[in-house]
Amino acid sequence: MKPSKKSFQHESIQDAKTIQKILNAISEGIGKGELQFSDEDDEIVFHPEGLMQLKVSAAQDGNQQRFNIKVSWQLDSEKLKNKSLKVNG
Repeated sequence: MKPSKKSFQHESIQDAKTIQKILNAISEGIGKGELQFSDEDDEIVFHPEGLMQLKVSAAQDGNQQRFNIKVSWQLDSEKLKNKSLKVNG
């Protein structure tokens, strides 16, 4: 069975130092194998492992500049295969 779909989203205005702290916390979480995202409304916990896909993009439109970092991975399918099924009839 696939894990249920759950998402987390947060948007706010922050200064550069605060964003640096957030990015450092994300980096440390990846290194430790646990990422926890939370705010007043929601929470999600990930356990990244194995190979991950990284996508970095940057753009400028007039005086607006932005960059995006996308990191994704798949859960180990071997762990899912080892689960036993019990059916009562």
